[in-house]
Amino acid sequence: MQDVALQASQFAAWLADTDIGLFELRTPHGSLRLGRQGDDIVVLPAYDAQEAAAVEPAVVRAPSVGVFLHGHPLAGAPLARIGEHVPAGQTVGLLQIGPLFLPVVTAEAGEIAAMCVGHGLPVGYGTPLVELLHPL
Repeated sequence: MQDVALQASQFAAWLADTDIGLFELRTPHGSLRLGRQGDDIVVLPAYDAQEAAAVEPAVVRAPSVGVFLHGHPLAGAPLARIGEHVPAGQTVGLLQIGPLFLPVVTAEAGEIAAMCVGHGLPVGYGTPLVELLHPL
């Protein structure tokens, strides 16, 4: 990990030139986490899997009945992926109600822990769609 720690300033410089919000590098010797605080790149505390497991995830629920879609039918990619950090108000899926596509948005920021419903499956009002872990 010593080599990684010595290169943290280089990683921070590279990260500053992108729109990436979190950079994590894991090696057999340890890990390095860099993130943004405003315009600054800072070293974040190491990820503790036991602490994260103890945190109850937030749940994004279906605002209506319909068919849950991970992405728009004309786009090849899903709107959000597991492990992705999303801000509050981010669209993480679509609810198809007839010809209408209603965005499913997060009420708070976090990391997507699970997609609770498969793409194209019917859901009822209040059905859990996405689980979010709160940022550390």
